[in-house]
Amino acid sequence: MSAYDHPATARILTFLTDIGIPVAAEALGQDTLLSAITVRHGTVVFDPDRLTQPGDLLHEAGHVAVSDPAVRTARAEVADDAGEEMAAIAWSWAAAQAIGIEPRLLFHADGYRGDSDWLIEVFSQGSPLGVPLLVFWGLAEPGCFPAMTRWVR
Repeated sequence: MSAYDHPATARILTFLTDIGIPVAAEALGQDTLLSAITVRHGTVVFDPDRLTQPGDLLHEAGHVAVSDPAVRTARAEVADDAGEEMAAIAWSWAAAQAIGIEPRLLFHADGYRGDSDWLIEVFSQGSPLGVPLLVFWGLAEPGCFPAMTRWVR
């Protein structure tokens, strides 16, 4: 079964569409940072024939969600910004919790620079990693994470 056929993929795609994050399926070349997925002008673009990790859809959607709305659709790719990266990780955890995606599907072993177990442990214990930015941008309330006030900045 391909990742595109995974039951979580359909739930993730429905969730993203429902909260207003555009998603497009198309054949992609080999030059994407993550396997078969990228962000282009505020849209999560993925190659359904090459997608290996459905959870990566949530992470890349997190980049769209936390990006500055004034430049979101102007960017050809995800910003190289450590704050946005941490916020996207926190956002993806909140989204996974909201739609019932297993943490291991989000923070899979072949991603996150070998920190998958650590991220699962940190977020399971209620760590604020990236959460202050979600609060600052009005996406979450202090002390309420992983509940979100709204999903897109």
